[in-house]
Amino acid sequence: MQEAELHDLSDDADYAASQLQGSTSFSRSGSSKKSSSSEPDGAEIVYSKDNVTIHPTQYASERISGRLKLIKQGSSLFMTWIPYQGQRSNARVSEKDKNLYTIRAVPFTDVRSIRRHTPTLGWQYIIVVLSSGLAFPPLYFYNGGVREFLATIKQHAFLVRSADDANVFLVNDFQDPLQRTFSSLELPMAVSVANGPSTSVSVSEPPSNGNQEKADQSNFDGRGATSQYNGRQRSKTHDPARDLSIHVLEKFSLVTKFARDTTSQLFRESHSDGFSYNDRRHHNQSLLDYSHKASDDEQKVPDEIPVPSDPLEVKLDEFDKLSLVWGKPRQPPLGSEEWATFLDSEGRILDSKALRKRIFYGGIEHSLRKEVWPFLLGYHAYDSTSAEREYLMSIKKSEYETIKQQWQSISPEQAKRFTKFRERKGLIEKDVVRTDRSLSFYDGDDNPNVNLLRDILLTYSFYNFDLGYCQGMSDLLSPILFVLKDEAESFWCFAALMERLGPNFNRDQNGMHTQLFAISKLVELLDSPLHNYFKQNDCLNYFFCFRWVLIQFKREFEYEKTMRLWEVLWTHHLSEHLHLYVCVAILKRYRKKIMGEQMDFDTLLKFINELSGQIDLDVTLRDAEALCICAGENGAASIPPGTPPSLPIDNGLLLYPQQDDIL
Repeated sequence: MQEAELHDLSDDADYAASQLQGSTSFSRSGSSKKSSSSEPDGAEIVYSKDNVTIHPTQYASERISGRLKLIKQGSSLFMTWIPYQGQRSNARVSEKDKNLYTIRAVPFTDVRSIRRHTPTLGWQYIIVVLSSGLAFPPLYFYNGGVREFLATIKQHAFLVRSADDANVFLVNDFQDPLQRTFSSLELPMAVSVANGPSTSVSVSEPPSNGNQEKADQSNFDGRGATSQYNGRQRSKTHDPARDLSIHVLEKFSLVTKFARDTTSQLFRESHSDGFSYNDRRHHNQSLLDYSHKASDDEQKVPDEIPVPSDPLEVKLDEFDKLSLVWGKPRQPPLGSEEWATFLDSEGRILDSKALRKRIFYGGIEHSLRKEVWPFLLGYHAYDSTSAEREYLMSIKKSEYETIKQQWQSISPEQAKRFTKFRERKGLIEKDVVRTDRSLSFYDGDDNPNVNLLRDILLTYSFYNFDLGYCQGMSDLLSPILFVLKDEAESFWCFAALMERLGPNFNRDQNGMHTQLFAISKLVELLDSPLHNYFKQNDCLNYFFCFRWVLIQFKREFEYEKTMRLWEVLWTHHLSEHLHLYVCVAILKRYRKKIMGEQMDFDTLLKFINELSGQIDLDVTLRDAEALCICAGENGAASIPPGTPPSLPIDNGLLLYPQQDDIL
């Protein structure tokens, strides 16, 4: 059944412009068009399409339009996508941000598959997946042209339709299509590589619109035998036993299903590098499974393998000489007496910046969290009085009950005819009985707090019907209800949190795309030897960070430490994206072991999963703070605009213009 994907076209400047321009820009090889003067000698443009657009976020103001080309040189076919410059460009997106997404002369020898999506309403788009398993962001065709794009590729490269999925086209697939089909992958959720984590972002001044063709030429050098994505060539085999051995925890969203499938099908393959395993493991590790012990069948790699030094170690010495603190010591948690000093006589917070900084360095005493968390989550305004907050809570409680009544009033007969409601309700009921049951707060049969989890999540699925419910949301709600112990207040605080983390569960997975991409850029900036190691070992997808990002490290620390970490992240002190620096800090903390033991993707994934419960939170926070300071503006520039948990400006468009994958 074809999925229904909705796009609100009523207030979209790009869409309106595309309707005016029409499709006059389309050209194909059928016209025998020769290369223009702007193309390298011997190169021929066989396809060109304007108004092909990337959506870094769900907001129209941040979309990036450009020109998509297929270029033939000799027997090689290349694809480029160059964003518009000058008057045709989006003024709200910086040129540096555009360069993050530029696609520069990718040879089709590096392309594994193309997935076509045709929504019921809106534009067709494609996902181009590379042989490494990485993928470019979705390319939206505002003026049509997907069919011609695929037809042109078929004229110049080997392109076959997947036997199991009519919307998946395999490139240069000379094996049995049944062995190489990608129908089981939800490719829109593939990790975005933009212009490739392995390359530095150009900060030079981009050309004007008048020089667009020159820009195209500068991104195509005609030496198609190599590309920024080339890596070790490895034989691709499929072992059905691997899929059967994956242990899936059903507490997470379909994001995780994709990551699990991608991990098992794209990256669990035999290596041809300088070292090998006598007996490759046939038991996969789910991205969520951290309980398995290390396999005894692996051949041990000598510990004496030299490891490149950390490039920040020298800088640390320099910082010490300058008396710059490398991660300030943690402080005791904020207590009631100190909290009172931040309030005026009417209950307003006098200095919200100082308060957030204090919480950043020490957290909050548990007994005080019920009062402070609503501020950090944005439910209460820092400048609101106690009386205003009491009034707000009474209004919001009534509003919550109204929304809740919507699903409570559905009769059994109505439910029989309401498939989405039945399936959402069933999934929620299945998840909540397995959420944090080791805590006494949620332990036992017929626990009323478990019922509150269910009611809040069901109500949220009606409050945000476009996003609905995805597995993993119960993990984000659980600590909030545990702290606040109030149904309505927990709902609104959870809703505020989902305003920032909701993109983690979007169907197109742009939220996860941008965060994993940003981690790769930060590692490249802060530890180039580690980045190069990941590149050499096909680990640039950063799927091993997937669980960390999806549910904000909830599986990595004890419950109390998770709450302390979350309140530190919610302060947005130093950066909204401190969680990305936490990822980098953990990787750098274990870099010597990772590189010294020559971990491949499988081993690294297993190792990262087994770190659960072993990570020192205080040390990690100090490292993350120091890395954030060290990265400075370069670090901020490495994070694409709109990356969660950034809260984009509301421009009136639908926040979640797609339906649940499960519905």
